[in-house]
Amino acid sequence: MYRKELFVFHEDKPAKAVIRNYTREDFAELIRIQQESFPPPFPSELWWNEEQLTNHVTLFPEGAICIEVEGVLAGSMTSLLVSYDPEHPDHTWEEVTDSGYIRNHDPDGNTLYVVDICIRPAYRKWRLGMSMMQAMYELVVHRGLERLLGGGRMPGYGRHASGMSAEAYLEKVVKGELKDPVISFLMRCGRTPVKVVANYLEDEESHNYAALMEWKNPFRSRPADPFIK
Repeated sequence: MYRKELFVFHEDKPAKAVIRNYTREDFAELIRIQQESFPPPFPSELWWNEEQLTNHVTLFPEGAICIEVEGVLAGSMTSLLVSYDPEHPDHTWEEVTDSGYIRNHDPDGNTLYVVDICIRPAYRKWRLGMSMMQAMYELVVHRGLERLLGGGRMPGYGRHASGMSAEAYLEKVVKGELKDPVISFLMRCGRTPVKVVANYLEDEESHNYAALMEWKNPFRSRPADPFIK
């Protein structure tokens, strides 16, 4: 099980934080965080439910983490293991995460796939998401996996969809000519784009597109040295 003590900062003021695996005792608060983060008219049936959370802590507890700041549960991040083939990258969020129930978790998978990351609104300037992402990278290295992977919404694309393709939008974000709230954040976390995926998730702002973003295990992704036998 994972437990990491660290300091996080808000307006240059440090606060003690803990990243750990979430448990059944956290379920009510995790659902409350979803309610705060996605208020109506966001459909309540898309918030985490107890069955989903039970699967997370039962099927792959290593991939279910949360962060506390001064004892307050402030966010969570969930993942599963999948067998990913880079030659066939297209998929939807529902397919790859089993609609968040992760019953398709593959203990022998080569890739840690991000199901969800959620930060309480009051803590969204504390860089907690970046800290939890780092914890997931540590899990990738610890398990000897090939990569962390996940689809990133492109909520800024809706303002530009009439004038450019989703691929052109992503290219401009990567070049720094445009800024996207999600994709730019993931890039700051160290993830790099693989490709644009259509119909990834029902999301009006992104026109249902997502950018598949990965972080390759630096201990696994280096090319073979021809001088080492």
